[in-house]
Amino acid sequence: MLSQEELNYSRIAAAIDFVSKNFKRQPKLEEIAESASLSPAHFQRLLTEWAGTSPKNFLQYTSLEYAKELLKKSAIPVSEAAYEAGYSSSSRLHDAFVKIEGMTPAEYKNGGRSLTILYSFQQSPFGKLVVASTEKGICYMAFHASQEEGLQALRNEFSEARLIEQADAFQQQALALFQKDWTQLSAIKLHLKGTPFQLKVWETLLSIPTGSISTYGALADRIGAPKASRAVGSAIASNPVAFLIPCHRVIQNSGKLGGYRWGMTRKSVMIAWEALQCNPQV
Repeated sequence: MLSQEELNYSRIAAAIDFVSKNFKRQPKLEEIAESASLSPAHFQRLLTEWAGTSPKNFLQYTSLEYAKELLKKSAIPVSEAAYEAGYSSSSRLHDAFVKIEGMTPAEYKNGGRSLTILYSFQQSPFGKLVVASTEKGICYMAFHASQEEGLQALRNEFSEARLIEQADAFQQQALALFQKDWTQLSAIKLHLKGTPFQLKVWETLLSIPTGSISTYGALADRIGAPKASRAVGSAIASNPVAFLIPCHRVIQNSGKLGGYRWGMTRKSVMIAWEALQCNPQV
């Protein structure tokens, strides 16, 4: 006999499979819930707990991902991609891209070609890094072993953007944090693209005080999705801005450090460094 957890998983799996097969006709909440043998209200609560997103948003993500693949792999116009993905008009696809991707469908199709990104190579207490910004704020910051590796990673992230090696005020404000000038934190502007769930997780990371740590489970609780620890972990792992968005302050519920995109040794050093900065008498 299935446990409640196993039963819930099987129902969510059935609903996800149904959406994956029927997203083009944009099924209603009631129909998706019926595929999982649940009432609409119960299904909405269950999906939010498991995946950290609503049925409406999940359907939107599925449609958007399909449209993205069409735009990348073919020369069809945006209006046709919108129709194929189940959107009632190209303007609805446009709105979805601006909300989730931080750019328009045309910009996505062109690999961010209209973006101008300034970048510079810097030294930090934790190693060499590349920091990049748009006219709106910091869009990327990562540790790399060499300038060549850092530039290639930036190009991979923004394949068709115009890249200019030049520091700006956004970058300087961000780098001041390494000098313990945390009074500048509120002045730092970020220009990020991600799903609403990812942005919500990254925003919650910013609320972890310097010198403190949290857990994946605690973060899931704080965003109102207590069963979405794995989804929280995935969002943390996709964080494009090292240190400023402090994913290094999150550890496993067991007390183990857990993973880190830029290396476990660096994560350990960051945690210790911040603790010493906040408690110099320790």
